[in-house]
This record gives sequence, structure tokens and C-alpha cells, in this order.
Amino acid sequence: MSAQERVTDALYGLGWGVVKKLPEPVAAGLGRSIADLVWKRRGKGVRRLEGNYARVVPDASPERLAELSRAGMRSYLRYWMESFRLPAWSAERVKGGFDAKDVHHLTDGLASGKGVILALPHMANWDLAGAWVTTALGTPFTTVAERLRPETLYDRFVAYRESLGMEVLPHSGGTAFGMLARRLRDGGLVCLVAERDLSASGVEVEFFGETTRIPAGPALLAQQTGALLLPVTLWYDDSPVMRGRVHPPVEVPETGTRAEKTSVMAQALADAFASGIADHPEDWHMLQRLWLADLDPAKDPSAPRPTAPFEDPVADPGADTPAGPSAPEKGTP
Repeated sequence: MSAQERVTDALYGLGWGVVKKLPEPVAAGLGRSIADLVWKRRGKGVRRLEGNYARVVPDASPERLAELSRAGMRSYLRYWMESFRLPAWSAERVKGGFDAKDVHHLTDGLASGKGVILALPHMANWDLAGAWVTTALGTPFTTVAERLRPETLYDRFVAYRESLGMEVLPHSGGTAFGMLARRLRDGGLVCLVAERDLSASGVEVEFFGETTRIPAGPALLAQQTGALLLPVTLWYDDSPVMRGRVHPPVEVPETGTRAEKTSVMAQALADAFASGIADHPEDWHMLQRLWLADLDPAKDPSAPRPTAPFEDPVADPGADTPAGPSAPEKGTP
């Protein structure tokens, strides 16, 4: 393990070991202080966040973008302070910590026995939403996490999410995809963070007027298993309660090739994400490059791709699965 890996692992360990013991107001204040300090330093992550917000709010002035990025960093650190404390929250605190609109789409889908896929962007606190599902609805679910270095850090994240009632699969290509498909065919629930895919197998979509790629996995899983695909968006307000909305199902087109169906469904998913992000841009924690124009060094040679502090290790589902338009039809067991 390198020195940098040891420091990274120690910082996460400190968060889960110390922050969860702090009184909630103290932890919240600490998060705001760290957020403001990082924002004032205007590192690569903050500058990239502003660049992403400029697409979401194209008529924003530089002053407005600066306000958004400060609010965005505060939202981002609120996510981390809550996440470090979540294992110590009581069941009642978890149940009261999230208010979901139109949750009937989820409960009706689960009652149908066909399986449900929840697909979310990196908004507010997706871990809290997951804990609410396992606690308030009493419904376990399966997700994926990419392998991290050092291995001890990966183990920390798996243990953390398992403590919240999640089944966490290692992101290992077709194996993970096949296991998710089996869970869905058994009528289970799968939750995937799904608006960022930097692999060659992502599906191109229009997102706030420009082209990006999102994972094909959610759409392919819905096609292959018959599960319901539900977009979810999350946001904070001035209260201690996180808000969210379960959007109407993304339907599988009746005609077209698998690639064509996947493209239509991916665009519908991106549109649902965009509607939630446009309403609450400061709660979209995208401190990395997203749009293809930003990923092209010829168009942006001066800005290497930044890595955000406390980057979430939830995998981009579909990145290494049989998810590309040219993938073989027989993709899962």
C-alpha cells in the first residue's frame, strides 16, 4: 500500500470512526466549514462543478455560478457528514430523514413481483435513500461497487453499505450483470447510480443540450428481465429531511432492435434526471467531467480529468457489462 493510499484509507476511517460520534449539529457545522474551505481554494473539482452547472443553468452569471458551486459543495459535504453518521442513526431517524413523492411507483412495482430497478443520478444522499428503502419499506436491495485501492478502502465501503441493509456486488463485468438480472427475475430490487459512464460501452444521450454517455445497464436489465425501470431524483431543503421523487416508469419500446430500444430508454432516463437536476442543481454532486466535449483533450487540453475528494465508489452500472450497442444478444445467464 502506497503512502497516498494509506492516507486515503485513514481519512475515510476517521470519518466513520469519529464523525458518527459527533452530535448532529456539530457534524453539520463541520461539513459546512470544510465545504466553504474547499470552495474558497477553487481547486479542480470546484471549477469543474461550476463548469457543469453552467450547462444546467446556461444563463447564469459568473456570480450566480459561484453561488451555486458554494451551495453545491455544502450539499456535497452534507452528504458525507450524513453518510459517516448513518450507521449510528436509529431506525426512526432513518425513517424520518427522507420524504419521497410518488413512492407508489416503487411499492406497486414491488407488489407486482416483476422486479424493480431504481436508477439515480449523484444527487443529495443516495445512501440515505437506500437506507430508507431497507428500513421504512423493509425491502432489501442489490447494488454494485467498483474495486478500490487500497483494498481496505473497498472493504470499508462494502461494510458500510451492508450495514445499511444493502447487498453489494463487486463490479466485475458480466458476472455482476448476471447476478443483478437474477435478483430482478426473483422479484427483487436493484439500485444503481446511473448518469455517468466514461467507458466505451455507454449509450450516447442528449443532456442539457449536449452529448454525454450514460450506462446501458439499467435499460438492458429492464429489457432482459421485464423489471420496472424507475428514475429517482433527490434534493435537500432547509430542513433536516431529504426530499425525493420516484418518477414514472421508463417503458421498453415495443419495436426496434435491442440497441435501438436501449438508446430510447437511456434518453428517457437522462431526461428524468435532467428534470430533477434543473430543479435542484446545487444538489447534483458532479465534480468530474461528464460531457463528451469535456472529455476530448483536443477541445479542452488544459484541464486534466479531476478526481473529487470523497468520490463515491458506486460503479457506473453497465460499464463492463454486455451493454454496448454492438453487444451480443445473449448477455446474461
